[in-house]
Amino acid sequence: MKALVLSGGAGTRLRPITHTSAKQLVPVANKPILFHVLETIAATGVIDVGMIVGETGPEIQEAVGHGSQFGLQVTYLRQSAPLGLAHAVLIARDYLGDDDVLMYLGDNFISGGITDAVEQFRKERPDAQLVLSRVPDPTAFGVAELDAAGRVVGLEEKPHHPKSDLALVGVYLFTPAVHQAVRAIRPSARGELEITDAVQWMLEAGLEIRSGELSGYWRDTGSVADMLEVNRMLLESQERRIDGSVDDTSEVIGRVSIASGATVRGSRIVGPAVIGSGTVVTDSYIGPSTSIAEDCCINDSELASSIVLRGASFESVRRVEGSLVGRNAQVTLAPRRPVAHRLVLGDHAKVHIQS
Repeated sequence: MKALVLSGGAGTRLRPITHTSAKQLVPVANKPILFHVLETIAATGVIDVGMIVGETGPEIQEAVGHGSQFGLQVTYLRQSAPLGLAHAVLIARDYLGDDDVLMYLGDNFISGGITDAVEQFRKERPDAQLVLSRVPDPTAFGVAELDAAGRVVGLEEKPHHPKSDLALVGVYLFTPAVHQAVRAIRPSARGELEITDAVQWMLEAGLEIRSGELSGYWRDTGSVADMLEVNRMLLESQERRIDGSVDDTSEVIGRVSIASGATVRGSRIVGPAVIGSGTVVTDSYIGPSTSIAEDCCINDSELASSIVLRGASFESVRRVEGSLVGRNAQVTLAPRRPVAHRLVLGDHAKVHIQS
């Protein structure tokens, strides 16, 4: 079995962050979401990974390399434009050969892994196996319709009137039969080759399609709200670890991880929170569900429920919450004082806040 990881999307819902960075490399709990994906794949025993990349391919390749840090062997496959999941399978034909395929969207987070689903597929080898999860608004996803016996009888991509609340979570398992299916379909109204159309074609051709409902947590991290939610969930599961320098006037409460090389002076850190190496926090408050990356400077400020990327700085700001702040962004004091600030800042941004 080979894995196919789709990392070619533009990430329009995460702009302006994704104007200068691949959406799959935006960190949650100070680790890129793509790294979580690759660790999940490695846990299944799959070693060979084809990485579908687009314009941000060089950045992704620099971060992931050959995959050895994950115990994987990564091959990069260029997609000229985001033309659909089935199109990704189409261009990966030579790489995949006659192996079974584990296809995984590079911006999806699943807690608990997918090892059980992969082992079930290896044992039973249906032509396709889908991983499903119940969602409150299925119109934003591919949706599976099951009959009374739980068999897949139909699929739709982002339907206006969903026939079920079972969304495709972005993990698919296929035998080589998928290659005939992706060649047989035509682009949808969105101009993309939809994987749901390919699976529907397999259904109508009489091939065996199975599904399983995900028991763990799943989130498509395509929006700021989703990124913050995954960040919160991951931080809640971390262990307390203080490797950096914390002076006697500081207070660190709960599940807080302070990396080696970080410095905390005269501050209060309330977990769950993580502070990266090289970051200096002085006379500040860092509240729950906050990730501060490497080499940041937080001085006389208050942050909570936020993700702060590498090299960003805050000076005399109260209060920032529910925010995603890009690399090397600068947030400083301005004359007036609102109750709270909510920010989505691109890399190298400079913001003067009235506080």
